[in-house]
Amino acid sequence: MFIIYYGIALLIVVLDQWTKWLVVKNMELGERISVMDPYLGWLSHRNRGAAWGMLEGQMWLFAIITVAVVAGILWYFHKHATGKPLFQLSLMVLLGGAIGNFIDRMLRGEVVDFVDVLIPVINYDFPIFNVADAALTAGVVLMIIFIIIDEKQEKKKVS
Repeated sequence: MFIIYYGIALLIVVLDQWTKWLVVKNMELGERISVMDPYLGWLSHRNRGAAWGMLEGQMWLFAIITVAVVAGILWYFHKHATGKPLFQLSLMVLLGGAIGNFIDRMLRGEVVDFVDVLIPVINYDFPIFNVADAALTAGVVLMIIFIIIDEKQEKKKVS
């Protein structure tokens, strides 16, 4: 059964790396292709830091943190997530996202970002992101949902 979850992580890594490869091979740095103007577009961008460009140029730090995060995810997956499909899914989605950006940092020295979103109601130009970033966000959301559901179930058991 673990193979299905590892397959999800692998699928995220493959999709992430494939989309980044397409951007690098087919777009000039800074080029933007409109998808739903002005709300969605593909914008070839590079990030040498973490989220929103923080800690730019600290690849050694990202390497250490990512290795620790991946080890933690794998440990939790095998020690605490067995029989908890939503927890297992959230961990593997996080794993796929972490590895996707880790590959970029180690091979390119920077992360390829390309999804450019403008949030219309508040006219906010969201920071450019990629498939791995989206997976990390989705993994955190799934983890929060799991925690809420699990806490409710634990309270029912105690009552």
